[in-house]
Amino acid sequence: MKRSSLLLLCLLGAPLAMAHGGHAGNIPDDMPDAQKIRFCERVRDHALQALYNRDRGSPMKLFEEDGSHGPRIVNHIIRRIYDEPQISSPKKAEAFGRATCNEMMGTRYTAE
Repeated sequence: MKRSSLLLLCLLGAPLAMAHGGHAGNIPDDMPDAQKIRFCERVRDHALQALYNRDRGSPMKLFEEDGSHGPRIVNHIIRRIYDEPQISSPKKAEAFGRATCNEMMGTRYTAE
């Protein structure tokens, strides 16, 4: 599961690897908002898994960062879920993951 998720994130983030500038503000505008929204909907699954792992007492499982935005965004969300006890339900984790991803990706529209 982790390997396939990492592969998916790498494939999604590969076009962005050349545009990496150190912070989320440099994500190129050539990626349509629809793709960003679909990516953020998938990121919420990682947020739910992080909450489940945290509640079970499992150690934090981070993705290897390769310079692309996908693993960086997911790792940021995972770290925040582990650090913030107020993210205490699946609904809160899902909303936090989606909102954080949308903010970091710079989407102008957020889907429900």
